[in-house]
Amino acid sequence: GALWLAALAAPRWKEPWLWAVFIGGAALFAPSIAWIQVPLQTWTGKGIDALFSQEGIQHYILLMAIPSVLLSGLVQEAAKLLPPLLYLWRRHVAKPKAGLCVGAMAGVGFGVLECQWVLNMIFTSGWSWQTVNLMGYQALFGFWERFFSVAFHTASTALATYGLTRGKGWQSYLLVAFLHSLLNYGIVLMHAGLLGSIQLEVYVAVGATAVMAIALWLRWRPATRPAI
Repeated sequence: GALWLAALAAPRWKEPWLWAVFIGGAALFAPSIAWIQVPLQTWTGKGIDALFSQEGIQHYILLMAIPSVLLSGLVQEAAKLLPPLLYLWRRHVAKPKAGLCVGAMAGVGFGVLECQWVLNMIFTSGWSWQTVNLMGYQALFGFWERFFSVAFHTASTALATYGLTRGKGWQSYLLVAFLHSLLNYGIVLMHAGLLGSIQLEVYVAVGATAVMAIALWLRWRPATRPAI
């Protein structure tokens, strides 16, 4: 998280109030998942179960999983945007690069808390260095994936707030929510047998790197106006 934050938000991360945005992004991770995303996905799943047989659902899993995957992107990207929206409104920030930095703070906070949650499950399941001896490099996939997942969370919220300050708020939100869902769709592709475990990790890494590259380009490209 520190690496991606330094890449996108430096030197603005030294501003004290930006850390309130970081804390806000981190604090919204659990409520957004437990109180909004999971209930919506549960209700959606029950609706699909009521309309289709289990055989039909499994046969058309690539289609049936789309509503649940879309909800993950829509809910999480909306939650991450709340602290930056409040900061931009209170501080009257209108410069796109400044907005991008604010978004990066919220995104990295959210991503780090998600990372902590996932790694906690990995360690409580019994992971140790002996697991690496038994499974080889595949035992490190969870750490590899979290590294790039934090990058995606940081960059996606940065892009959303960049678009917001340019008057493209809902468009940029829907774009990053779609990209988020597309990244999560890799799990569906793996369950459908279209991706292996290694291919899934490459899928996540390439997707996250592409989004981060766009955010870095917008952050550090030469300014046509006076620098912020």
